[in-house]
Amino acid sequence: MPVERARKIRLVAFDIDGVMTDGGLFLSDSGEEFKRFNSLDGHGIKMLRASGVECAIITGRTSRCVELRARNLGIPHVHQGIEHKLEAMIGLLETLNLPPEAVAYMGDDVVDLPVMRHVGLALGVPDAAQQVLDSCHYTTHRHAGHGAVREACEMIMAAQGTLDAQLAKYLA
Repeated sequence: MPVERARKIRLVAFDIDGVMTDGGLFLSDSGEEFKRFNSLDGHGIKMLRASGVECAIITGRTSRCVELRARNLGIPHVHQGIEHKLEAMIGLLETLNLPPEAVAYMGDDVVDLPVMRHVGLALGVPDAAQQVLDSCHYTTHRHAGHGAVREACEMIMAAQGTLDAQLAKYLA
């Protein structure tokens, strides 16, 4: 049950392409890479962090815009250019002294499977590879780059009983 797993989460790590973005890559003639991020997703991450859950990025590509986005969202753990994501996750668990069951990972492709199978809560998006969907504990209704990260963040906060407090700041 995803709610039971979500209650234990102290760290959520995200892939970028196909999770925080719609997976499209924009390259200029000079080789500069552009990505489109969703502001709803960003605020979801900020609320999740404010509720006491740490966040990280583990991605196979390297892009300056990812570094800038992470800094903007206050994500302190950014691992780019990672070929073997599970190794990065194991290092992060050691650094933060967390057991795998206290961690969620959100991915969309087969390169994410080793991490997703290692952590306590595997999150995915509806347009993920079928093998990923088969391994997910929770698949968002919203698509990658269009609020999927926000949905996952809110699901975790709801399971932990912190969502109402985060939303109350704006609904008063």
